[in-house]
Amino acid sequence: MSTLQNLAEKYSNLSQEEIEWLDLLVLDWPLLADLALGDVVLWAPTDAGEYLAVAHSRPAGSVTLFYRDVIGDFLRPDWRDLVDEAMTTRTPVVSTSPAWYEENPMNLTAFSVSRRDEQGRLQGPFAVVTLHTSSADQQSASRIGAAFRECAEDLFAMIQHGLFPSPGTTKGRERGAPRAADGLVRIAPDGEVTFASPNTQTTLTLLGFRDELEGEKLSEVLAELLKGQFDTNESLPLILQGKIAKRADIEARGRVVTLRSIPVIRDGERAGGILLTRDVTDLRQQEQELITKDATIREIHHRVKNNLQTVASLLRVQARRARSEEAKEVLGQAMRRVAAIAVVHDTLSTGLSQIVDFDVVFDRVLGLAAEVASLHGTTVHPSKEGKFGELPSEYATPLALALTEVVTNAVEHGLAGREGEVIIRADRTDDRLAVEVIDTGSGLPDGRVGDGLGTQIVRTLIEGELGGSISWGSDARGGTRVAIEVPLHWIRTDTREIPRISTTA
Repeated sequence: MSTLQNLAEKYSNLSQEEIEWLDLLVLDWPLLADLALGDVVLWAPTDAGEYLAVAHSRPAGSVTLFYRDVIGDFLRPDWRDLVDEAMTTRTPVVSTSPAWYEENPMNLTAFSVSRRDEQGRLQGPFAVVTLHTSSADQQSASRIGAAFRECAEDLFAMIQHGLFPSPGTTKGRERGAPRAADGLVRIAPDGEVTFASPNTQTTLTLLGFRDELEGEKLSEVLAELLKGQFDTNESLPLILQGKIAKRADIEARGRVVTLRSIPVIRDGERAGGILLTRDVTDLRQQEQELITKDATIREIHHRVKNNLQTVASLLRVQARRARSEEAKEVLGQAMRRVAAIAVVHDTLSTGLSQIVDFDVVFDRVLGLAAEVASLHGTTVHPSKEGKFGELPSEYATPLALALTEVVTNAVEHGLAGREGEVIIRADRTDDRLAVEVIDTGSGLPDGRVGDGLGTQIVRTLIEGELGGSISWGSDARGGTRVAIEVPLHWIRTDTREIPRISTTA
């Protein structure tokens, strides 16, 4: 859940539809700040009659007037009249004298926020946007600054009339980047370019267009540049004329350019459009390299899994041919350990990350336990409570191997030749993973855990590799209880952030 949703749901009286509209709007918050050459703050009314800042963005091409984040702050009393007037009149309200914030004088303008319902009817206003610009601002005097400000005025006017975000758009690729500084084009209603920023002009030059873009029709320019290419994007001409709110990528001369179109509506009529451009060639190359790297890693995991399964099969065959019962048991244990590691590599070979859903892995570990039970004439009823969640591979492999040892030991020794239960309980928090393995078998011999190879392996994996703890004890029902606890708090800082997992089953 976003910060805006958290704050709005906790403090404001906004409806869910209004919160979702604001959530879409703030996806373009950086764009509005860049075009307006100032800080933009979104204020939501609270149940107590105040206004709470729920979103804030600083301009990329200007000096910010807020040196700390104002999200979560209440509106200053000396700005209240301006904001109330904007809500009442549904028109922009400009401060007649400099507003102050921490000894910084600024120009302050307030705009109301409305939305359109599914039938296109205007709803609101229900929130306010404030624009904060420097009193000593000189950028708007330049041609680029003036063009940026004109685009900002168009978008703020559309926000007041519930026309921006464009009705029907989603949180997908139609929103967000590129930013204004990447490249901006203003398009007239007939598709003619009235302004093109230097970055856009450079981008088009790299594609092969060396003339001035202003005065040309961008759809015709790109049609010439892309002539002979097979392109199934039938919406591209509409995007280039600013007629629809959409994004598209084009490729020419080994370059990749992303385009985003925003139609401009004034007085109910289309008044041209704003086109944002960015050369994303380097990003696409990096993405392709990552895709190739991911594919290579998955193939490695797949081959390792195949090799481990081959080793496990060879051990199984060798165990069947062994004459000594002790040799059969040792080879069978080795086979199961190799198979447990293979399960983790098999899971990693099907995903794009080095993070595995350990609940899926553990379900397959229980399959190995069932195989042990069948070999010893045991009827086992396994059950799992709670969730392990997702773990990085460096955790998953040793934990899978350790749990294989613990569970198979409970089946092979605790429940040998009888019917019983093996209960596995997982309790996951942000900082630790606690696992209990409880069986209803015969319990620990003489009340003590042995010091065999299996016990040594488990201790080494849990305490050595995972930095956790493990203890064996008697259960109230007469069986054995094994308690494992593994710390997780350092994963997010030392490796990667792991998604939070609900501890409820």
